[in-house]
Amino acid sequence: MMRNSLRFKVALFFSVLTIALLVAQALGVRALAEAQEERLIAALIRDDMASVLKSYQANPALLPPFDVRLNGYVSGADRLSVALPETVRNLSFGTHEIIIDEREIHVAIASLGTARLYRVYNFNLYEKHFKEVINALMGGTGIFALLTIWLSFGLSGLLVRQVAGLARQVKTLRLGESAAIHPGKYDETELVGLVEAFNDYNRRMADMMAREKEFTGNVSHELRTPLTTIKTSCELLEQDTAIQGKSRARLQQIERAADNMRELANALLMLAREDSAREVEPVAVAKMIETALIPFSAQLAQKGLESVIDIDGELRVVANRPALAIVLSNVIDNAVRHTDHGSLHFRYANGWLYIEDTGPGIPAHVIPHVFDRFYQAASPDTPTPGGGIGLSIVRKLCERYGWSIEIGSEPGKGTSVSLRLPAASRT
Repeated sequence: MMRNSLRFKVALFFSVLTIALLVAQALGVRALAEAQEERLIAALIRDDMASVLKSYQANPALLPPFDVRLNGYVSGADRLSVALPETVRNLSFGTHEIIIDEREIHVAIASLGTARLYRVYNFNLYEKHFKEVINALMGGTGIFALLTIWLSFGLSGLLVRQVAGLARQVKTLRLGESAAIHPGKYDETELVGLVEAFNDYNRRMADMMAREKEFTGNVSHELRTPLTTIKTSCELLEQDTAIQGKSRARLQQIERAADNMRELANALLMLAREDSAREVEPVAVAKMIETALIPFSAQLAQKGLESVIDIDGELRVVANRPALAIVLSNVIDNAVRHTDHGSLHFRYANGWLYIEDTGPGIPAHVIPHVFDRFYQAASPDTPTPGGGIGLSIVRKLCERYGWSIEIGSEPGKGTSVSLRLPAASRT
């Protein structure tokens, strides 16, 4: 959705408002001027006719030629000889406007004894100048309208400059920082209130994130000691030849659970560290995959699954090594748990690492939820909530390091996890 800036909206509002006022004023002045022009012409004709009639009545020798067709005398106010049409004799007494030779002529008709007096007035020159003035006024209005648009855009910049400045300051703040924006930089009351509200919200968010990171870090750190004890005890018990059969299988389950818990604790600790996102280096992808597969070798052999690493051993990507190890381990764990036959295939192409299995696949309606916390699909057809948080942490780690992750699947044909990892430049 395309959004317009506040500055554009303010400029547009003032431009439209000012232009509308200018146009209304220009049209009003034009209508008033035209009305005044008509009143002025009527007054001139009225005064002239009164003077002419008075002079003709006082001295009949001054009468103009008599036109038999019109049954009256015809005179011109500006000595202009105009042949009036015969239809004029049917006009009533008063002032009329007629068109002769494409010119607008004013004809005043008055009674003069038993005859009529036709007095012709030509105001074309005056009206031409008047129209030129009106056109100049309308042209000036257009120029002022363009100037208004320019001024509105400039003034709108002054009006919203502090809003834009506040937006820039907010953008420079890092998520979780408790640094406040100083409200003294702003003189508008509304902006000061907005800054204070933002500072309060930012402070509460920073406190909340600090508490969350502290809790996550403490829990992850405290979990390491008992997990190490469990892991060590499992290794010692594995050396006891008296433990066989189901007991040894359960011991292996305990050891795998301890490994998963330790990996989870490492992931939580890594997410709690703010500076971990900058700790990246070139790592060999194929070697990382081989290392990540080692804990699953027994399960792969038990299910008869083949792992195919179709990646150049010299290929290196820029990544955080511990974070990538956690992501690979979680994705492989999901693939091994849900694949009963076939293989796991690893390949790299065009900056993407593909991890493909031959499992039952994931239904289309389940795929949007696979990264949700505490969501598990009990079967390909029956998604149920559970305790799964592995893929949720995978997504969090990918977001932390800017790795895109996508899942494609088709029931009955397997699942493909795509991870965007930029290749390191070879020197």
